[in-house]
Amino acid sequence: MLISALIFGLVGSFHCVGMCGPIAFMLPVDRDSPIKKALQILSYHLGRLFTYSLMGILFGYLGKGFFLFGFQQQIAIITGVLMILLVVFPKITAKIPLSKVLNQFVFKVKNALGNELKKKNNDTFFVLGFLNGLLPCGLVYMAILGALTTSTPISGAFYMFLFGLGTIPLMTVVVYFGSFTKGNFRTIIQKAIPVVVVFMGVLFILRGLGLGIPFLSPPEPVLTSAIETVKSCH
Repeated sequence: MLISALIFGLVGSFHCVGMCGPIAFMLPVDRDSPIKKALQILSYHLGRLFTYSLMGILFGYLGKGFFLFGFQQQIAIITGVLMILLVVFPKITAKIPLSKVLNQFVFKVKNALGNELKKKNNDTFFVLGFLNGLLPCGLVYMAILGALTTSTPISGAFYMFLFGLGTIPLMTVVVYFGSFTKGNFRTIIQKAIPVVVVFMGVLFILRGLGLGIPFLSPPEPVLTSAIETVKSCH
């Protein structure tokens, strides 16, 4: 399932361009030094990957709890169903009211981004990427659902890292060649994103069903025998 995070990031990066493209265009990169510019863009991406990985650790830790209590398969099914529902009924998220605390948090992140865009310090680009990763994004939320189905904080972090890694190629192209993302090609990919999300949702459901399909839908781990073994030791 980890490879699905990379594919999700690659395809979903066209959505990222629409949401985070303006920030990428405004990056205060050094236009006169190609090497310095490349390092600055790399630092920006590393900041995003760091944020995504932190999210993965948190939700991977929650996923570990579900795994220990034997709910991992159910969580995978719920995640798949939610992914599909969000594509079929996209207006659902728009009707969910954001809490006052979350609105204030987003406002502070945007202010911090605006301040950092005016700087050119050594850590500016990493901080910009870090803050960029904190902005609300539907695709990131779906990737988080995927991280929730992992069983350890490390695998959750790796899942989100791969998702972020998948977004890097196109986001880098945007900085160098903004016109690449215009026209029919972008429209085609935008239409493909919901298909990919539904496909991933089906994969999660199959994984949760534990049909015994190698790599795709492994059987549900049997926890009862392990528990009985522990009891027998006492």
